[in-house]
Amino acid sequence: MIARRNFLLAFWIGIAFGPVEPTAAEPSATSFVEGIYAPYKDKNGNGNPLDTGAAVKRYFEPKLATLIIKDRNKAAKRGDVSTLDMDPFIDAQDWDISAFDVALRDTGADKATATVSFKNLGKPTTVVLDLVKLREGWRIADINWGRKPTLRGLFSSDSGALDFERTGRGMEARDERGPIPPSPRRRGRPR
Repeated sequence: MIARRNFLLAFWIGIAFGPVEPTAAEPSATSFVEGIYAPYKDKNGNGNPLDTGAAVKRYFEPKLATLIIKDRNKAAKRGDVSTLDMDPFIDAQDWDISAFDVALRDTGADKATATVSFKNLGKPTTVVLDLVKLREGWRIADINWGRKPTLRGLFSSDSGALDFERTGRGMEARDERGPIPPSPRRRGRPR
């Protein structure tokens, strides 16, 4: 009987004083989106600069983040401007935004669509974010500005975006899958 009582006492003491891991409250999709747009309310602020790989990975799901980072690195090597030459969150380079409205809609398990409406420099603007919930939290899978292509579409080979690389044989066309073979040339007299 004493052994059982000592065991129970030790058990309850272990539970009361055992290691406790703090659990952080998981941010909702709405708070993720509001966190993106809050810095744009300050006219003299920086918004959300995507100037580092870590910044890109903070907002975008891994495959899209990789496309953005690869494109930026290729453009830097060429001394050129990257494909994403504007702020994708506001569809502009400059801003004067005093308020924004976020409407969130669940679209499936761990997926949502956020429609963000605001006036930028007096012009009504709507940006639609396709969101996906990952282990790290919510991330953007695509952005639609109401025109083609979407953010993901800017980086897809279907959009017609090709890179040209100087090789020993001259300039060679490349897409994300690698070199594109040249078209066969016609033999004979040109028409």
